Amino acid sequence: MCAPAACWPDAVLARVADVIESRRGAAPGQSYVARLLARAPDAILKKIGEEAPELVMASKDGDPARIVAEAADLWSHCLAMLAHHGLRPEDVAAELARREGLSGLQEKAARGGAGRSDAPAAAPTPNERD
Repeated sequence: MCAPAACWPDAVLARVADVIESRRGAAPGQSYVARLLARAPDAILKKIGEEAPELVMASKDGDPARIVAEAADLWSHCLAMLAHHGLRPEDVAAELARREGLSGLQEKAARGGAGRSDAPAAAPTPNERD
């Protein structure tokens, strides 16, 4: 375990982002992150696409340790994706802070009305019914 202040989510995410950034340009054979960044964006996006359903399945199984482990895997790959685009977790935190106090419906409406609760639901396509 780490000291309480060192374990705050913003401190941990910033340190992981720093490590990811430090791997940029490193030899892909020496670092998993360097390999991801060298093959970005496709390699990073593929890993995010693999990790997200693993988190979903862990959640469905209700195993807290596995949920945390899979969330950490997904978050670390999302941090790599942010780094690829020159972004940091602080950018995401600023967006979350901007949304703080807004209902989800208000926030969606501010982005153009997507997801309005009063909009009629479209009939599902054959693929959506399964």
